[in-house]
Amino acid sequence: MKFNTKTIHGGQHNVDPAYGAVMPPIYQTSTYSQTTPGGHKGFEYSRSANPTRTALENALASIENGKFGLAFGSGLAAIDAVMKLFKPGDEIISTNDLYGGSYRLFTKIFEGLGIKFHFIGMQDAEKIEAHINKNTKLIWVETPTNPMMNIIDIEAVSKIAKKHKVLLAVDNTFATAYLQQPLDLGADIVMHSATKYLGGHSDVVMGSLVVDNQELADKLYFIQNASGAIAGPMDSFLVLRGIKTLHIRMQRHCENGEKIAKYLKSHPKVDKVYWPGFEDHPNHDIAKKQMTGFGGMISFTTAEGTEKSAVTILEKLKVFTLAESLGGVESLAGHPASMTHASIPKEEREKTGVVDSLIRLSVGIEDDEDLIEDLKQALG
Repeated sequence: MKFNTKTIHGGQHNVDPAYGAVMPPIYQTSTYSQTTPGGHKGFEYSRSANPTRTALENALASIENGKFGLAFGSGLAAIDAVMKLFKPGDEIISTNDLYGGSYRLFTKIFEGLGIKFHFIGMQDAEKIEAHINKNTKLIWVETPTNPMMNIIDIEAVSKIAKKHKVLLAVDNTFATAYLQQPLDLGADIVMHSATKYLGGHSDVVMGSLVVDNQELADKLYFIQNASGAIAGPMDSFLVLRGIKTLHIRMQRHCENGEKIAKYLKSHPKVDKVYWPGFEDHPNHDIAKKQMTGFGGMISFTTAEGTEKSAVTILEKLKVFTLAESLGGVESLAGHPASMTHASIPKEEREKTGVVDSLIRLSVGIEDDEDLIEDLKQALG
């Protein structure tokens, strides 16, 4: 089954067996009747499983070419479940340029529980190996990274992980399964903030994991049920609906993203533009190899190089909305230093390029001419 068909039919029954509903119904129930203790139709309590969530989890597994999908109450809840696979004394190697919430979870929660993190640049995969020791249990990768759009060679990192028998997890939020399928490149775990492109309409908060290994899946299902940070049936319905249009939305995100990136690169009031589609973008060749397109996420710095110049532009935008998050049908703009990455100490974030003049754009699916005109008037 090809990807565009998978988004609509992958992992799904053709119709609901009860009444023939084309879309899986919203099973807004906490519990299920039993004919005898333990005698039920596959569902007994909705923290453990819910038919709507199961339909979504099957769809998630299908589009990522995995066998097992899990849906959580947020992207961070999904990451939290992965971290609970480990114990005090274990070590994790992480991308140094990553979402501020992930960094906060790692450093403020799990470091305090005895897990050690190494934050390193992974653009050159060979440098990872120097940080691996007998306590290393996981390599955590974002690609493209948030917000600098750094590209990491998943296949190369996978070879290193397998050599040392450590797990590889990839945050695939920016690319989505439409552009990149990490399991096929050797990853063990794929994570999404489904709040973003998978939901696609800025109306739900959710996270997901997809794996291919039964033993690993069983451990994560246990954590999901025991910790209880599950996705509710209504949210599951919304993300399942979002997945059904993922392919056509991502196509437009990519088309608009390319036009916006090229416009910004030619503007005199813009200094640097970070977008993997440029031939001079670091690891552009790897992006071409492991992705089918370059996405709608773009970051850029102002020529003036000050926080004030960035804020002035953001306040003038009219079609782009100044807001947290990304991946919705509408275009969003943000200031990573004071918004999404505010939890990362200034000296640490600036090492990776997250300076005060950096603006991050999530390019939506509006008319590209309207978006360019909005940037034109905001830049002045």
